[in-house]
Amino acid sequence: MNEKLKIQIWSDIMCPFCYIGKRRIEGALANFRHKDNVIIEWKSFQLDPNFKASEGDNVIHHLAKKYGKDIAWATQMTDNVSQTAKSAGLDFHFEKAIMANSFHAHRLLHLAKKHNLGNDLKELLFKAYFTDGKDVNHLETLNELGQAVGLSKEEIENVLHSNDFSEEVEKDLAMAQEIGIQGVPFFVFDNKYAISGAQPEETFLEALEKTWQEGKFEKQLVFDMNANGASCGIDGCD
Repeated sequence: MNEKLKIQIWSDIMCPFCYIGKRRIEGALANFRHKDNVIIEWKSFQLDPNFKASEGDNVIHHLAKKYGKDIAWATQMTDNVSQTAKSAGLDFHFEKAIMANSFHAHRLLHLAKKHNLGNDLKELLFKAYFTDGKDVNHLETLNELGQAVGLSKEEIENVLHSNDFSEEVEKDLAMAQEIGIQGVPFFVFDNKYAISGAQPEETFLEALEKTWQEGKFEKQLVFDMNANGASCGIDGCD
């Protein structure tokens, strides 16, 4: 069979279930015998590409306004997601989260991917937003996180002060539309099997085993219609 098994993952930094899904696929990989032969490639997705932050933006108030609900409902919703995150070993603090447009962060991720540091930067971006309450659209934050994974300050600034990798982000978004991705996280195993949502580790491990055992095949995407895990789309999370 192929020497490497590639998992492509479409996700947005602003998506809580994308961070949870990251932990769960990592848990599955920890129990996969051929984990050293697996490559993860992060693909860009934006839940709200036109979002512009304004002073005083707050996740809880934003959710309440978006769905026409009260603050108590929105608080309960974020509390439920936070509890789910805890089960995956994550510590969410929605009360500190600074809402932002993720386009520049996605551009920086493409730079990191060029240096095989995409997974490392993805982790730090998720943590920055969901745990540490940092602005992931702020150039200083992106510079700090980029350098933390080993990117040079000069290369980071060259990207952030230009349009570099904008085309790569747009290509990922276009591919997501072409495939028919409605929500993220969205996982594609070796261009054959696709799974949507933050599935249990067992579901991911089953997909890994099945893809590995089948080996070479015609590249035709097959959707697992029974695997509808928690995810976020342009209309919200569920």
